[in-house]
Amino acid sequence: MTVPSVSARVAAIREGLNGPDNQRNSGIELVIRLADGDLSRLPALAKDLVNNRVDAIVAVAPAAVQAAAGATTSIPVIAIDLETDPVGSGLVASLARPGRNVSGVFLDFPEFSAKCLQLLIESVPTLKGLGVLWDPSTGSLQLKAVEAAAQGFGISAQVFETRRAADIADAFYAIDRSRIQGVLMLSSPLIAGSPQMIADLAMRRNIPTIALFPEIARAGGLLAYGPDIQDLFRQVGAMTRKVLYGANVAELPAERPTRFQLVANLRTAKLLGITLPSSILLRADEVIE
Repeated sequence: MTVPSVSARVAAIREGLNGPDNQRNSGIELVIRLADGDLSRLPALAKDLVNNRVDAIVAVAPAAVQAAAGATTSIPVIAIDLETDPVGSGLVASLARPGRNVSGVFLDFPEFSAKCLQLLIESVPTLKGLGVLWDPSTGSLQLKAVEAAAQGFGISAQVFETRRAADIADAFYAIDRSRIQGVLMLSSPLIAGSPQMIADLAMRRNIPTIALFPEIARAGGLLAYGPDIQDLFRQVGAMTRKVLYGANVAELPAERPTRFQLVANLRTAKLLGITLPSSILLRADEVIE
């Protein structure tokens, strides 16, 4: 199992740029800048794009969005950000009318983390202790929501900060010595980029997991529920197309993800000795057997 490549994400942006009629925008040049997991490089990369006088910047994930917004107040920034409250953070004045040079696709539903926890509880009714993997660079919106949800369900939640890949492994080692019976991974580029490692760590410890990213469930995690990531790149490509064709980004409404996926790994459930309820299997967009 491999994570969709950069080329696949770029191809999805291209699809969005081509529009519903699939007109080829051969005159549009995509300038790619990658931090390769080193967030400290993002401000310099954003400044480089500004110096190259690009017509718009597509920024993926909170740190990249903040870097792009900090590098320019005039070049339109189109964001893919699954973790930030765009209004609360000051990125936009309102979702309907951003008012500045930033718009994009945001998933700032506080209840979304609670929904993921509910799905995990539905699959593992005996769940009493929950491990939460949280990347502090994504902010606290998701974390606060899942902590409140866990308290409401009467579940004890232990938070593990994961700033780098080694922290994910350390978290699972700590979980192995605890009374935790399930793991919920909050959205972050770090989690999205480590599906096989996460699935392997979870399977070695016989612990059920849920994440926003389908690649983790396909790699051996129990459940995944979240936006269709490839579709997000198409969606942001379509928004960028509007800007390149004259739309004012300050008046371009921010959007929500339009497609969500529930992926259930029946093979993993059997290995864990879990019987996934029909309520999960009937709702699943993909069941791995």
